[in-house]
Amino acid sequence: MSARMHLSDAHGAQEPGDGTRLAVAVEILGLLADRTRLTLLRRLGAGEADVTTLTEACGASRTSVSQHLARLRLAGLVTTRKDGRRAVYALRHGHLRRLVDEALGAADHQIRHLPPHD
Repeated sequence: MSARMHLSDAHGAQEPGDGTRLAVAVEILGLLADRTRLTLLRRLGAGEADVTTLTEACGASRTSVSQHLARLRLAGLVTTRKDGRRAVYALRHGHLRRLVDEALGAADHQIRHLPPHD
């Protein structure tokens, strides 16, 4: 995510314009459009986790998971805190968990040919 669109800026005193909101949403959805990052966010939706736990959840290499986490952290989608020598990751807010849940729910409907609902 570009520095000008960093999510932490979205909670400023001014209400962002529709164009800015759409641009940030496109960038967020673009970050979710990767299997490893989507898996990481799905796992983090269940609670905090360290890199070892996230690597096991993804089935990807530790290096790959670390690089994806760095992108998510830089974009402001995840936070980190130190627990001794470990870095523990968490979703920045519940909107991301719900977004991932909704995307997976839409996938379930498409795969299982379920009827639409609101």
